Amino acid sequence: MNLYKKITLDNGLRVITVPMENANSVTVLILVGTGSKYETKDINGISHFLEHMFFKGTKKRPSTLKVSETLDMVGGEYNAFTSKEVTGFYAKVDKSHYKIAFDWIFDIFLNSKFDANEMEREKGVVIEEMNMYLDTPTAYLGDLWEKLLYGDQPAGWSAIGTKESILSFNREKVVNYYKSHYSPSNVIVCVAGAISSDKIESEVKDYFSGVKKSPEQQKLIVKEIQSEPEVLLHYKKTDQTHFCLGVRAYDLFDKRRNALALLAVILGGNMSSRLFIKVRERNGLAYSIHTSVDNATDCGYLVTQAGIDHKNLEKSIELILKEYTEMKTKKISVKELQKAKDYLKGATSLSLDASDNQASFYGMQELLEKDISTPEEKFRKINEVTIEEVQEIAKDIFVPEKLNLAIIGPVEEKDSKKIKRLLKI
Repeated sequence: MNLYKKITLDNGLRVITVPMENANSVTVLILVGTGSKYETKDINGISHFLEHMFFKGTKKRPSTLKVSETLDMVGGEYNAFTSKEVTGFYAKVDKSHYKIAFDWIFDIFLNSKFDANEMEREKGVVIEEMNMYLDTPTAYLGDLWEKLLYGDQPAGWSAIGTKESILSFNREKVVNYYKSHYSPSNVIVCVAGAISSDKIESEVKDYFSGVKKSPEQQKLIVKEIQSEPEVLLHYKKTDQTHFCLGVRAYDLFDKRRNALALLAVILGGNMSSRLFIKVRERNGLAYSIHTSVDNATDCGYLVTQAGIDHKNLEKSIELILKEYTEMKTKKISVKELQKAKDYLKGATSLSLDASDNQASFYGMQELLEKDISTPEEKFRKINEVTIEEVQEIAKDIFVPEKLNLAIIGPVEEKDSKKIKRLLKI
């Protein structure tokens, strides 16, 4: 069992260390409590744009080439990501190169130049990234789904922003956002792998000793208003029709979230789940179908996503809704619940073999929940879920006023009434 350790520096920075016996790698992960939910309409996408700018040069590594080749020369893995509530940066290297990873990640995080000319160039890169998503229905569908649920508020905006907002960014806006959101008290450094906690803590302190605390920024609370099933259609000439069909559910702090996760596994979490067997194996309607749960700090949902031939849209929707309804009306078996529990625990255990997943497991809990459960504690809560709890959740979420459907494909607005009539649950 890995024993994590957490300390808080005088400036509010939290440092988490996770020593792993027999690991050959070290991952250093920096998490910042900011993302598109912390933005206003005029700067939508700036969290993501700023994330890109950390790779454009520091005084020590003055160009993109110098930044990227540092870890390339030792076969390291590195990247960054931005979501609605989190921005993250990571480097994973062989344990013999961990000092290189430390020097690299803290250099770009603390000393990036945010060059104005680089920003102008990067606008084109980010817009092409956006175009890539727009051309990839399986990716873009997620944005449409959240737009349907949350509308014109930060939770409903795309994390990448709009072309108009991206083109409006300048150095002043970017630097101001960095200064106001990247306070040490809003940052977590998590290091996992072949490490000594005491040694790592000392080194992180050295890098951040001169960084001063500043006020943290707050995000708008998500508003959810719905009284009947809702549909969002996005016309696109595609070979497949892609859709998300699901319901509003629970946030990260809701005690029902473990039962909700098990419900999602049973419905469509793996290749022996109800929907995978019913929609793909028995009816041959989809190659890809999957049910998942998203728990944010202030909202959440359960959703099934699939890609099918357009002529099979109605049948696919009806089959999924039939399974949703059956979860309310019939209790699952002891065997089915146990299988879902064992799947969740097993998948988590397998992922935690890797140092990057260990860093994310502990770091994300601390950032979003300000509380950390060990894998064993999480498994105990999963084990406690009962058949009755799963059915109660199904009764609570599978209702008309929480049901939503987002579609990308050769569908037109005139089809919306007909499609909406299918949404009976």
